[in-house]
Amino acid sequence: MTVVHTPSNHPAGSTAEPVRLDITKTMAGKRLDAVLAAALPEFSRARWQRAVADGLVVCDGAPLTNAAAKVRAGSVFIVTPPLRQPAAPLAEALPLAVVHEDDDVLVVDKPAGMVTHPAAGNDSGTLVNALLHHCGARLADTGDPLRPGIVHRLDKDTSGLLVVAKTAAAYTSLRAQFADHGRSGPLERAYTAFVWGVPSRAAATIDAPLARSTLNREKRAVSTASDARTAVTRYTIEETFCDRFNEPAAALLRLHLETGRTHQIRVHLAHIGHPVIGDALYGAGFKTKVHRLAGAARRTAAALRRQALHAAVLGFAHPTRDEVLRFESPLPEDLAGLYRALKAADGW
Repeated sequence: MTVVHTPSNHPAGSTAEPVRLDITKTMAGKRLDAVLAAALPEFSRARWQRAVADGLVVCDGAPLTNAAAKVRAGSVFIVTPPLRQPAAPLAEALPLAVVHEDDDVLVVDKPAGMVTHPAAGNDSGTLVNALLHHCGARLADTGDPLRPGIVHRLDKDTSGLLVVAKTAAAYTSLRAQFADHGRSGPLERAYTAFVWGVPSRAAATIDAPLARSTLNREKRAVSTASDARTAVTRYTIEETFCDRFNEPAAALLRLHLETGRTHQIRVHLAHIGHPVIGDALYGAGFKTKVHRLAGAARRTAAALRRQALHAAVLGFAHPTRDEVLRFESPLPEDLAGLYRALKAADGW
């Protein structure tokens, strides 16, 4: 393997000059993250995994997204070293809705508008900052100082239930359960979403692989590319709502995840033509739909400042006890208000 500096613009997440990595036969078959860590050991393997996810490793002009992919001899990667690891986050006395807490785990109800963990542009005010104030040092070491105790995440503007690990054993157990996605265990993750329009089938499974969008790095997209990752979402229609012309306008869905990809539910619902109400990233083309709603429904939907998506149910096997924990979170007030307004308009 050779490392040759090559000039380039600095992508987001880095201020360093890109380098060229030529893969030799001796490195063939090794994982991408292992190769990167060996070539540029000033960054850990975990840090390289995040760098790959951030699009800092490019091959043939396209960012790679799978840090576990095996490299091939003759491949040439253009790699932009990531930013140096920032300082550990500080504890902040932020409101924290604790649903359950014991010596091993903490279950919280995250509000919309709160980022799960610090990242570029969000180094304070996150759930992690609140957890550090609440738990002190009693959070699991995850190998990432910016994500102590974090097992899974919710998008900033998605509300609902999250489980946090307080011990190493709890983190290992929960990570394994989330990786299994409930196929052989009791893990359960159910979401409530308000979507534009009414899907043609009352219940269905959306099986569509996802990859980072080639047009917008902030987005994910359904893809047939070789680096696309399997993504499966099941939904059931719970209620439907009509507009002021008495035509189907919106639906309330219950969704279950069989995989856990970034933005999975939002991308999948937009893919079938029924984006989440209020989703500015994946449903921008549906903004005019609000004008078809009646009175309070129109005003409430127009005033919504986030996607109408809520992590309503979370169940898992307790890491150290022989029991299954299951929690439900009611709709927060902004989504409850949307429901009431849509329900009232339905009988308009």
